[in-house]
Amino acid sequence: MTDHSGPTALDAGTSGVFSMVPIEITVSVGRARPLVRDLLKLDCDSVLPLERRADDLVDLYVGDRLIARGELQELEGEQAGMLGVRLTEVSDLRNGL
Repeated sequence: MTDHSGPTALDAGTSGVFSMVPIEITVSVGRARPLVRDLLKLDCDSVLPLERRADDLVDLYVGDRLIARGELQELEGEQAGMLGVRLTEVSDLRNGL
């Protein structure tokens, strides 16, 4: 994964026949590894600790392929209260997913 500040990182292959097909990107904020006994105790208002810190980068996946990393941000304006991701690292996608 490399830092790409220009448009070349994500616009690769945009002239292809599939360029208008929507895809789903999964944003992973962390993993939890509780013991089964702790999992069975979870209830409303329980807090499940993750293996990452609040200021760690999040991972973006298409399927099981890591395509980027970034920082969670709260959006402003009409989208206030929604979350977004400011990309800080983007994979080279010129050879496809």
